[in-house]
Amino acid sequence: MLKMRLATAAALAALSSSINGLAQTGEDPLTKPIIGSRTAEWLSPAPPQKIFGNSYLVGFGGLSVALIDTGAGLILIDGALPQAAPAILDNVRRLGFRPRDIKYILSTEPHFDHAGGIAALARDTGATVVASPRGAEGLLAGRHAADDPQHGYGGSWPAVAKVQTIRGNQSLRLGNMTVTALATPGHTMGSMSWRWQSCEQKLCRTIIFAASLNPVSTDDFRYTAPTARPIVTGFRKSYATMSETRCDILISAHPDNAGPGRYNARPGACRAYAERSRKALDQRMKSERRQGQDSPIRVRR
Repeated sequence: MLKMRLATAAALAALSSSINGLAQTGEDPLTKPIIGSRTAEWLSPAPPQKIFGNSYLVGFGGLSVALIDTGAGLILIDGALPQAAPAILDNVRRLGFRPRDIKYILSTEPHFDHAGGIAALARDTGATVVASPRGAEGLLAGRHAADDPQHGYGGSWPAVAKVQTIRGNQSLRLGNMTVTALATPGHTMGSMSWRWQSCEQKLCRTIIFAASLNPVSTDDFRYTAPTARPIVTGFRKSYATMSETRCDILISAHPDNAGPGRYNARPGACRAYAERSRKALDQRMKSERRQGQDSPIRVRR
């Protein structure tokens, strides 16, 4: 799940300097807004919504944030943009839960549109932040990894003070819930998706919160370059993971990537999610080969 070009180079420079200087003005540096061309769309208001059983959505029209009630505390998945943190906690309250009962915050990817609010959420709830090892590096640094296809966009977001790491196929247990980490590299090499099962009236469904799979990059990045081979290999592994895992309900980091609505409960949703990315990556690489050193096609975040 970070997928937004900031409006101008000037906005990027202003963002970096403003975050560093906020403490002097008395503003909260962890919720200082990051504003870009799609911010209003991503943070369009949406009411908290029950998905199934003990699983809920507490995010926005263009950015998913999930909540799981384990019976012994809450698990939050993703944190949206920095300025979104108060609204996320308000949505948690509107469902009748207490933010201080959030015990874990799981991260899909080290990008500002999904991880920007995690630092504030962790501070305000006392929750433990959990990410992949590579994802943790990005959260602790508050910036893109050097091998991130979007590294050239620059910019930063509030760094997380402490992160617990988890690897693919490992599980986190709390109360009556087990959440399994699914490594889905490509969009970033630290991207992690999450799988759990919710039950209601003796019917259980497997829910996947999928990290972004879009092959998005700056214009000068080339997926056909030798240095990008690990990223392409990561994408291919992620396609297999998403296609093979049980998936009754799909939540994608950006809802529109999964189809209409805030989540997708149609059969084959995860396979279709992977296939759309596979086609986009194949098209991108074919375009790069045709165009040589010309600018490759752009994929909308």
